[in-house]
Amino acid sequence: MGELRHVLLVEDEPDLRELVRLALSAVGRMEVTICADGQTALETFNAGCHDLVLLDVMMPGMDGPETLRRLRLLPGGAAVPAVFLTARTRTDLDGVDGVAAAAVIAKPFDPLTLAAELQAIYQALPRRDNPGGPPSEPIPTERRSWS
Repeated sequence: MGELRHVLLVEDEPDLRELVRLALSAVGRMEVTICADGQTALETFNAGCHDLVLLDVMMPGMDGPETLRRLRLLPGGAAVPAVFLTARTRTDLDGVDGVAAAAVIAKPFDPLTLAAELQAIYQALPRRDNPGGPPSEPIPTERRSWS
């Protein structure tokens, strides 16, 4: 995989949106498109532009897993990796069926290392032989330990 350059952030908390934006843009030198809810993310998503989607799990209206399910149905949506950003426990996420995410990052997170962590997740993904098309292998689901 190439370098992670553009992230679509879907987060309902304004302070957290700003913290993630600063962590990724200032520290990680990434472009960040910000969406306050799942519906806006679906309207904003562009597979040719966004390298990765970073999604809050618990949001009012459409939650993160439902947003990701719908995003996967959009043109190119199945090929763009997603990472959940959540304060939920690992056990809570075990019940989220049918939604493959590349990783789960726990809140609170370290803003100084978030960009590097996302870059490492992105680099570890299977290579896409056909940019904009489906990945050459399924994107794995990786769950982090919460201890």
